[in-house]
Amino acid sequence: MKLLLLLLLLAACWPVQDAQSDCLSSCGVRAVSSYNNMMRIVGGSDAQPGSWPWIVSIQVPWKRGSGHICGGSLISHQWVLTAAHCFINASNPEMWRIMAGTVRLLQPDPGAQVINIKRVLIHEYYSNLTQRNDIALLELQQPVQCGKYVQMACLPDTSLQVPGLSPCYVGGWGATQEGSKITPAVLQEAAVNLIDIRTCNSSQWYRGAISSTNVCAGYQQGGIDSCQGDSGGPLVCKDRTGDYYWLVGITSWGKGCGRAQQPGVYTSTQHYYQWILVQMGLLQASQTTAPPYVATSFHKPKPTYSNRPGSCPFPRNKLSEFFTLLQEMLQVIKESEA
Repeated sequence: MKLLLLLLLLAACWPVQDAQSDCLSSCGVRAVSSYNNMMRIVGGSDAQPGSWPWIVSIQVPWKRGSGHICGGSLISHQWVLTAAHCFINASNPEMWRIMAGTVRLLQPDPGAQVINIKRVLIHEYYSNLTQRNDIALLELQQPVQCGKYVQMACLPDTSLQVPGLSPCYVGGWGATQEGSKITPAVLQEAAVNLIDIRTCNSSQWYRGAISSTNVCAGYQQGGIDSCQGDSGGPLVCKDRTGDYYWLVGITSWGKGCGRAQQPGVYTSTQHYYQWILVQMGLLQASQTTAPPYVATSFHKPKPTYSNRPGSCPFPRNKLSEFFTLLQEMLQVIKESEA
């Protein structure tokens, strides 16, 4: 009986979370880290479940196979950040869907979520010729349910010093080699280096085609790169001091896949930080800076359940373990009394 009362007392202290507050309680945290720094998309190596909890597959329901078209990143419980070029000549994109919480598309992991798209917001100055402003937002019909394998990406504002961040990764379900139409059964990831824009724009590389709103990432010698089908997916880099990752780029374009001196080109998310907030209704178009409540609750990582009035002073995972042990003990007592 004492154990039962203790169980009820702890249950009254258990933090209750809805989908939105749970999603916004932390960001950029990977449930599983990469095991091999040379894992790559071109050539193919499988990502572990939980290593990309913010990545989603954008899918066309009537397309053969999984219907995968592009990747995207969850930046709130009901918004996905992706590339604008994924929707050029798209047929009824409002009838498309996203799949979250899985590294497998044809045989989704337990807990995978499929949610329809409510609307697509493409940057008003996107150019299909130059790929400038290659960014889009998807509002979902309903919020995702956050957990170990579904979490938000951290979106940086202009104060983050992106150059020099390391390690960095790209991920997606795109082709594993240039020109191939075969897509992997499991999410692929690649460790990449950020490349200075001046180098990327040099005469032996992209010859001035890279703008200040882009990020280059890959290797001078090539061999490791994003490819067709990875568009819209994330380029993330680890924070200098914390154990979390920033969403610094959106997979946009490149010449071929894995070619020498032709690294992947990504849309720089921090250059579009205010545009993103405006589209989501978190910032008025006339404002030049984000208000303090946005800066602290939207893009800054925070410890889960920290400083919550009236919450228990115990980590949730420890409470969960304690509940499990108590339930086992109660079952033993019940069987011994029978």
